[in-house]
Amino acid sequence: MSGTSPGLTPPADATAPVRHPGAPAPGEPIGAHYGECFGCGGEQPHGLHLAARAGDGVRITAEFTVRPAHQGAPGLAHGGVLATALDETLGSLNWMLRVIAVTGRLETDFVRPVPVGTVLFLEAEVTAVAGRKIYSRATGRIGGPEGPVAVRAQALFIEVKVDHFIDNGRPEEIRAAMSDPDQVRRARAFEVNP
Repeated sequence: MSGTSPGLTPPADATAPVRHPGAPAPGEPIGAHYGECFGCGGEQPHGLHLAARAGDGVRITAEFTVRPAHQGAPGLAHGGVLATALDETLGSLNWMLRVIAVTGRLETDFVRPVPVGTVLFLEAEVTAVAGRKIYSRATGRIGGPEGPVAVRAQALFIEVKVDHFIDNGRPEEIRAAMSDPDQVRRARAFEVNP
């Protein structure tokens, strides 16, 4: 990061993250937590359709293809879309901890332009935990896991209760998610939400 703010620096009493025993196994796809999620959901026609996989420890990898609907300047990914991809990837780390958490702060560095048609490869890890605060970082590379860095971010996630979503979400979507007959999908919609 070019200049990390104090809000993204873990306190001295922060602890190393611990992978939850129920976390997906390394290499296992994480899957969408909610079909309508712009970042990972398959039901969003212009969404990122970001595909994440569990890594070792408290790490994940992810990728998405920049499509014409994701451009800002002609032929280039919109910076907000790239920030969304980083946020989604960082939020997916919460599966490794098995906590419900939301983004509290996200700082992004845009290192190089990302052309439409590019597959962006993302890697993320939790770096520290302090109470309800989860500190993490991610890097996005062009052309493969060893390609040039295009974007990177550091984030602070805050652990919340499921009531955060029920109390603040639009009632129609909350009711639809809660009435889904598929118990696994119903639980995942609220279990981890970046």
